[in-house]
Amino acid sequence: MIALIQRVSEAAVRVDGEVVGEIGQGLLVLLGVERDDDEAKAKRLVERVSTYRVFEDADGKMNLNVQQVNGQVLVVSQFTLPADTKKGTRAGFSRGAHPQDAERLYDYFSDQCELILPTARGRFAADMKVSLINDGPVTFWLQV
Repeated sequence: MIALIQRVSEAAVRVDGEVVGEIGQGLLVLLGVERDDDEAKAKRLVERVSTYRVFEDADGKMNLNVQQVNGQVLVVSQFTLPADTKKGTRAGFSRGAHPQDAERLYDYFSDQCELILPTARGRFAADMKVSLINDGPVTFWLQV
């Protein structure tokens, strides 16, 4: 399971012109689910995302996590993250989870986030338009 996290000042997801999820300061989480992922991996990734230190402290060092700054999380499914891009000019998607498994684990991940943080989400498998103000920019790839 992969989370591409971006520290944002704000972020929003639109589907057919309608805002389906939005946050202020926090993390935009692009979530990719791989074939062998399960609830244990999802829970571990929630722990990493919620405790990863990407926000600045009083000294300007990235020592604070999203919880410590009272931030929010916006979770967006991103099936292209597990793509195989090692060769050629077109990505292969055989490492990605079956859509039913991916949706179940996306929902589980988002539900687990909601237990500890204000959480918004996109709409699984929808054609989403994501807008954000990347603060920094600060972007990290987390994988479990």
